[in-house]
Amino acid sequence: MKKIIPFNKPCLTGNEFKYISDAIETGHLSGNGSYSKKCHSFFEEKYGFTKTLLTTSCTDGLEMCALLANIQPLDEVIVPSFTFVSTALAFVRQGAKIVFADSHKDQPGIDEDKIEGLITPKTKVIVPVHYAGVACDMDKIMMIADKYNLIVIEDAAQAIDSFYKGRPLGGIGHLGVFSFHETKNVNAGEGGLLIVNDERFIKRSEILWEKGTNRADYFRGEINKYSWVDVGSSFLPSELISAFLYAQLENLEMIQQKRKKIWNMYFEGLAKWALKNNYSLPQIPDYATCNGHMFYLVCPTEEKRDGMISHLKKNDIHAVFHYQSLHRSPFYEKKYSGVDLHQSDKYSNCLLRLPLYYELEYSSVKSIIYAITHQF
Repeated sequence: MKKIIPFNKPCLTGNEFKYISDAIETGHLSGNGSYSKKCHSFFEEKYGFTKTLLTTSCTDGLEMCALLANIQPLDEVIVPSFTFVSTALAFVRQGAKIVFADSHKDQPGIDEDKIEGLITPKTKVIVPVHYAGVACDMDKIMMIADKYNLIVIEDAAQAIDSFYKGRPLGGIGHLGVFSFHETKNVNAGEGGLLIVNDERFIKRSEILWEKGTNRADYFRGEINKYSWVDVGSSFLPSELISAFLYAQLENLEMIQQKRKKIWNMYFEGLAKWALKNNYSLPQIPDYATCNGHMFYLVCPTEEKRDGMISHLKKNDIHAVFHYQSLHRSPFYEKKYSGVDLHQSDKYSNCLLRLPLYYELEYSSVKSIIYAITHQF
């Protein structure tokens, strides 16, 4: 029987079951227990984030951001069209109008030079997405935000342990979010993190996180009882999820080292072939780092992309495409009245992602490279 190479396989480091069992034995299974606090401390100490709160998903983190930004009906929020639905959905739920921006010609991230032309008096938020863990030009974005008094929310779902000019992604905008979905570098099955960098949002973030109550103040001994004081929801994950995640975080450096080596193997093994055959490989700007989250090819045409997927499947290799432009989605197509977003559509039609996960064997990476460069 041939060994199939899947696109993704969630990483297990060894202590996940041990920590989950420990959480069960302590009797504290609901959120904000010892493992939640360990995860918060990890991010605040390692990356210097001002305030962090675990969430049940990155989507939940974005929904908290929409509440913290006080999004009202008809407020405008600028997001790239080439992104996951959650980037826009969190703000649509609050009644916002989504203003879609195009991608760069040479990489799928938002084209920062197109942002200012999309701003109107109704614009309230810019949401840059660090696609594949590669930083947007945050100096440009923050300068625009300062000029027009806008809030920047970094969608850093794919960007754990990635940096912009030495600063950790998620920690530059006013707010940021990570994802711990099973496809991410470190995972909890599902899970996310809200990163609060602007102190004016700290107090309210705790209230929203705890179902609109001032429960956090109560547990710190600042008040003698807690009550309902604001909107909110049950955004915090259980201790079982936090325990699983903490086992991953303890091994972040090991995971990153392996993933980045695989990424480099792909890049080095495919560079000459790609140049010769008019395929594009990921571009890492001088100001950014690579965190080994994803390796992709941009094919010359949609037909070439589909042919590559089919060819690799015949070789028991599971490669996949990625986002479909949100401005062309069945949900938003009739609402969109902007210009054509040619680059976003190009990535929707032509981008292909190769397998990349911690347990992927180096011999399998070489087999994938060979199947592309010698057999396609």
